[in-house]
Amino acid sequence: MSRANSSTRYDAVAATLHWLIAGLILFMFWLGPFMANLPETDERQFPLFQLHKSIGLSILVLSLARLAWRLRNPVPDLPAQMPAWERVTARAVHYAFYVLMIVVPLFGWATVSAAPIGVPTMWFGLFEWPHLPFLADLPRAQKQIVEDPLATTHAVLALSMGLLAVLHVAAALKHHFKDRDDVLKRMLP
Repeated sequence: MSRANSSTRYDAVAATLHWLIAGLILFMFWLGPFMANLPETDERQFPLFQLHKSIGLSILVLSLARLAWRLRNPVPDLPAQMPAWERVTARAVHYAFYVLMIVVPLFGWATVSAAPIGVPTMWFGLFEWPHLPFLADLPRAQKQIVEDPLATTHAVLALSMGLLAVLHVAAALKHHFKDRDDVLKRMLP
């Protein structure tokens, strides 16, 4: 694989970031609901929440890196025979993914920062990730007001990303099996 996108395929950096972020997000679709449904007395809850926060912050950092890479490297051309509505939809889905890959972890980080109990985030047990000061410094009463809306927004946006992922995979499979073009192959190693 090359180190720069070509007109026909993504480079190694873009493909690696794509699949790494996709794998982490897929795992989070399982982890988030699983840990949220554990009883508060379950001893797995604390380490799973720490894992969730660590992976979410990793997705944020990797997504920012992917966005920076994307801005410096134009994407491969879409097939010439692709209808205009599909081109617009494909670009819109990709832009929405970039927004959600950044905004979902930011809302998670904001939720943790606004939590009245103030549990620190230990990034994979290696170091403490700081809370957002403008939320962490709020009085406890104000934190109790903002934490639930932040958590709800985080969950709704994560669900939206899940629905978008289904659309994205369905479109890639449609291109591969029905249209028989190279859209899916552009991102494969």
